Amino acid sequence: MTTPLDPSQAMRYSRHIMLAGFDLEKQERLLDSSILLVGLGGLGCAAAQYLVASGVGEITLVDDDVVDLSNIQRQILHGESDVGTSKCASAKQSLLQLNSQVSIHTIETRMDAEQLAEQLKKNDIVIDCTDNLASRNLLNQVCWQNQKPLVSGAAIRLEGQLFSVIPTKNTACYACLSHFFGEQNLSCSEAGVLSPLVGIVGSYQAIEAIKILTDFGEPLVNKLMLIDAMTTQSRVFELLKNPGCKVCG
Repeated sequence: MTTPLDPSQAMRYSRHIMLAGFDLEKQERLLDSSILLVGLGGLGCAAAQYLVASGVGEITLVDDDVVDLSNIQRQILHGESDVGTSKCASAKQSLLQLNSQVSIHTIETRMDAEQLAEQLKKNDIVIDCTDNLASRNLLNQVCWQNQKPLVSGAAIRLEGQLFSVIPTKNTACYACLSHFFGEQNLSCSEAGVLSPLVGIVGSYQAIEAIKILTDFGEPLVNKLMLIDAMTTQSRVFELLKNPGCKVCG
């Protein structure tokens, strides 16, 4: 049974509720949802603010880093006064100003597979906003083993990608994609990244999470979206499940 909206919440989220096919029931499902968001860089900051503004019930933020001056160019939950402080603490403070009704938890450590699995028992979905292939593959593996959906995003230079996984529907997993390429040799600190691009990808991650949590619209499963900010174009490619995949095959 979902938690009913009170009158102030109904007013707050009225622009969701008036959407065709969304209505009160889906907003109530969003209010009852819990999200594990890993990585509070550019992607995580954008995704987190829209998920919190949209009225998710609970979100756990995971990041073991501190705010650096170079982060502020794109990591919009952090400000100049936050330099040197925990990204989790900075993000939580900004998000509570946006929506004080959301329960926000923080984990300021880099979790291993066992710790991630323990967190998945408490959460409905994982938002992967990490910046390296090893972390993405680990999150994918743990999500598949625990049958929890995953929304993965990435951005570097002027290139972004988005991919969603729903294990209970036996979709292709991130390992079906990642076996096509090796570890990215360059990070954003070495190759650069255009500030608004991470906002676009992170916002798409929030959209995917809302659709999956509320069973609304068509999530981007068995498909890979590639975004080219240089030409302002995006393309979606079909990604078939790999029968020999070591995770989901």
